[in-house]
Amino acid sequence: MLANSQRRYVLVWLLVVLGWGVAYSYSPRPALAQDEKNAPAEDGGDAAERDGEKEVKHKESYFIWFIRNSGLIGAVILVLSIYFVSTVGRLFLEMRPVVVMPPDLLDECEDLLSKRQFKEIFATVKDDQSPWCRIVSTGIAELPNGLAEAREAAERVSEVITVENEKKISMLAVIGSLGPMIGLLGTLKGMIGSFAVIAMSDQQIKASAVAENLSEALLLTFEGVALALPAIYFYAVFRNRTMYLGVTTLLSADEFIRRFAHAARGKGTPATGTAPAAAAAPVAKAAKA
Repeated sequence: MLANSQRRYVLVWLLVVLGWGVAYSYSPRPALAQDEKNAPAEDGGDAAERDGEKEVKHKESYFIWFIRNSGLIGAVILVLSIYFVSTVGRLFLEMRPVVVMPPDLLDECEDLLSKRQFKEIFATVKDDQSPWCRIVSTGIAELPNGLAEAREAAERVSEVITVENEKKISMLAVIGSLGPMIGLLGTLKGMIGSFAVIAMSDQQIKASAVAENLSEALLLTFEGVALALPAIYFYAVFRNRTMYLGVTTLLSADEFIRRFAHAARGKGTPATGTAPAAAAAPVAKAAKA
């Protein structure tokens, strides 16, 4: 996961590339069509040959036309698309129940709890960085202060983990909002180019130049919307998954903490009434260490 400074650095460079692309797009280009129009006419055989060359020149693959009309604004959309695909793939790998609540680790803790090996349980969950272990280790460390305090501490850690997951998926919402805006910028660029061709045509309007700018405008709009739609969809998917995994993990960890406290209470002498604190004292020392 990128740090905040790295994210700012990437966004700044994306804005720089986008601004440079817009400036380059508006830079003057050689008027090849005007030169061809003003060229001296030759005999009929040469004119037919030039017409054949123009026809061959205008025949290009759809892929080349797509790349040429996308320009640098399309390159920015492509970079965002690559970042979007990598983010979605990473979230699919991280936000899984087997990652949030490792089954092998849960079985190991259940086995240790049945054997009343409390210090081993705490050492096991403390060494693991999965969300379930983070919640359980915090709750066990607070057990000397009472079960209610331990459950509140575990709930606070669960809220922190949920905020961390929401921070991971927030860039999907940013891409979903940024995609149409970049596409709109390309639309404005293409429309300005089309009206510029019309405004600067003294005699006859060249339909191919106008159509080329209009196709560029529509193409960039299509690319921006095509990026935004899956970004918004996957943002909703991962937001729901974050909420589901957060609630499920908290319920499982809370149940384990309560059973841990009940087992620790049964380990002491019932007549003294100080069994929970006595059983949790070694765990508290291990937590401080």
